[in-house]
Amino acid sequence: MFSRPLYIIATVVVMLICCFFFATILQQGVPERMPIGVVDLDRTTTSRNIIHQLNSMQMVEVTKQCHSYAEARDLLQRGDIYGFIVIPHNFYNELAGLKRPKLSVYTNNTYTVAANMAYKQLLMMCNLVSGALQLQVFTGIGLTEPQAMALIQPIVVETHQIANPKSNYSIYLIGTILPGILGLIILTTTIFSIGIEMKDKTSHDWLKTANGSMPVALIGKIFPYSVIYIILGICCNTLMYKVLDFPVAGSFFAMSMSLLIYVCAMQAVAVLIIGLLPSVRTALSIGALYGMLAFSMSGFTYPAMAMLPAFRSLTWLFPLTHYYHVYVNEALLNGPVENTVLPIIYMLLALIPPLFIVKRLHYAAEHLNYPTK
Repeated sequence: MFSRPLYIIATVVVMLICCFFFATILQQGVPERMPIGVVDLDRTTTSRNIIHQLNSMQMVEVTKQCHSYAEARDLLQRGDIYGFIVIPHNFYNELAGLKRPKLSVYTNNTYTVAANMAYKQLLMMCNLVSGALQLQVFTGIGLTEPQAMALIQPIVVETHQIANPKSNYSIYLIGTILPGILGLIILTTTIFSIGIEMKDKTSHDWLKTANGSMPVALIGKIFPYSVIYIILGICCNTLMYKVLDFPVAGSFFAMSMSLLIYVCAMQAVAVLIIGLLPSVRTALSIGALYGMLAFSMSGFTYPAMAMLPAFRSLTWLFPLTHYYHVYVNEALLNGPVENTVLPIIYMLLALIPPLFIVKRLHYAAEHLNYPTK
């Protein structure tokens, strides 16, 4: 492990850099003061008031006041702004004449989160303008303000977001991204550390050290890394739940135990891959692909329930999926204990398949079954 700096860099250094990066880039929790543009073709007190109200919102900031739609679209396509609103000619006159003028909103959905946030803020402003006009009309015909509001908004919706009331992006992103990165590191380093024995033709010495027993050789190879990965995982949990003050509605101990099993499950998957494909180059490629797919297939970026049935069933092949379920149940919801036990059992099942390829890996190690070209 200490013979090459690559091992320490790939295990400890990379993970620490990722922890620092995600802890700082999302430290505010949600994006704020995202740049947007306004095309004010009306140039009245009403349109200027709309711009002023947009600037008073927490999420967006009007950084560009454009003279035409073409200019605003160019800024949007270049990524200088995430969205813009067009206030048409004669907007105030049509508004006063009850002719239903149109406010047009454009966003660049290449930047999904920023565009959605900007869109919600711009849409909210459009609704506020509409509501202000209705209030003015109803009070003008003699209704009191409470009576007018009852007509404008007959049903008042109270929203209570459980587990993440502040819509903090870092809580639901970092809580799974960091374990996902740890899993990717586990896959690649475990595959490399085993495959390099055959690539460098040192597998005979490796087996000799284990008295010819491949299970002993694998345990001896993997165990020191397991200790490092578990320590790194506990450091990640400590950073999230103790330093960054992420919510832990359930048991921190259950989260730590599930992390330990998750580490073992990812190592088991790595052993399975290098056992089936005892070529370090090929196995690393497959392992990296598997590790990257886990981010999409685990369900925290795109919900599994919205996937096609064939793909939804594949989500169970990724230990990150089950760790994510434990995270949601323990850290966010404090749900029933069976919602934690079942994902842990599924992760433990990942330890079984490598048992069937031990003989194949032993054969490859003995015969140095590695391509020379």
